[in-house]
Amino acid sequence: MPTLDGIIEDVDEDKASRFRLWLTAMPSDKFPVTILQNGIKATIEPPKGLKNNILRSYLAIDEQLFESCDKTSAYKALMWGLCFFNALILERRKFGPLGWNIPYEFSNSDLSISQAQLMVFLNHYETIPWEALRYMVAEANYGGRVTDPKDRLTINVILEEFYNPSMLKVNHKLVETGKYWVPTEGPLSTYQDFIRDEMPLNDFTEIFGLHDNAEITSAINTTNKLLEVCLSLQSSTGAGAGGKSADDILREIAEDILQRVPANFDMEYATKKHPIKFEDSMNTVLQQELLRYNNLTRVVRESLINVGKAIKGEVPLSVELEELCTSLTNNQVPEIWHKRAYPSLKPLASWVLDYLKRLKFCNSWVEDGAPPSFWVSGFFFTQSFFTGSKQNYARKYVIAIDQIDMDY
Repeated sequence: MPTLDGIIEDVDEDKASRFRLWLTAMPSDKFPVTILQNGIKATIEPPKGLKNNILRSYLAIDEQLFESCDKTSAYKALMWGLCFFNALILERRKFGPLGWNIPYEFSNSDLSISQAQLMVFLNHYETIPWEALRYMVAEANYGGRVTDPKDRLTINVILEEFYNPSMLKVNHKLVETGKYWVPTEGPLSTYQDFIRDEMPLNDFTEIFGLHDNAEITSAINTTNKLLEVCLSLQSSTGAGAGGKSADDILREIAEDILQRVPANFDMEYATKKHPIKFEDSMNTVLQQELLRYNNLTRVVRESLINVGKAIKGEVPLSVELEELCTSLTNNQVPEIWHKRAYPSLKPLASWVLDYLKRLKFCNSWVEDGAPPSFWVSGFFFTQSFFTGSKQNYARKYVIAIDQIDMDY
């Protein structure tokens, strides 16, 4: 690998010819960077959908090898299960955390090694060693990449659906509705035809063990990814709406938010007006909320001031500040705010309005006292409010707080 760059440099080709050099490589940290910089890069990703994924696996199988196992029927049935399992765990990634806690990059080598092992195990043993087969695939081959304990449990459970004695039954159903089943034994071409003609084009969520609503999550993830790519391709230096430059638009956004952000809460004033009392835990909750919102407001204010200074050239544009500017331009909440803020999925404009309402809610509590009813989702840390409510009740009626629970 280190000498590859020099070899390519020495290639003497006619510049006017149709000569092209095509390189294929597995991932490697030794691959020369200059070749990557000078070349046109293409990557291979697994196709979308179970149908296309399984078809790709079957198109890569050698027909002579497919018929060479001593236990042909078992081999073909379990090969179907293995290819289906491979497609399933790849497709689960589209569901985000519903599919895997960590999106693993399973590769073709995992499948090819498992296929070779299946052949060896079936030829070597008189009875099929189910436990050994499952261990090698779920724990060694694919499981070698899986680091999360829950994901390790998941991949084992999934494989049990495809590596079990039921797979040897004729046309065994893989789901209760019968939308997926094991094809009738035959030559390699019959399996390829079955995938093309019999398998549904769109995946049913039941095969993943998920509810139909999981498809909504998948669609949202795909849409967000698509829009993020579109935004990343958008020029950040061109003219914006009304002939304004990108810097002018960014300055306006930063100044508009900055003008609306109020001053920090006066903690000394709030402490005097709402002192910590044994019989009223809500005062403690209020002070904790004010401190959290003050920390967030400080970060929001300082970062917006730095944006203005960076546009004027008064401060250097750091990586963090550049990400902040990009987020503001794309109507996204900057990561630096997210780290100090409450959980929220809102875009920037809605987030700012919600944030200002929360500050107003806390301010009216400080000035006018505790409201008769509380805006539960307006709390920075809602759990403290529930704990405070239970604490007040426990102290008022002299009941152990562990014996009190909320009902909704």
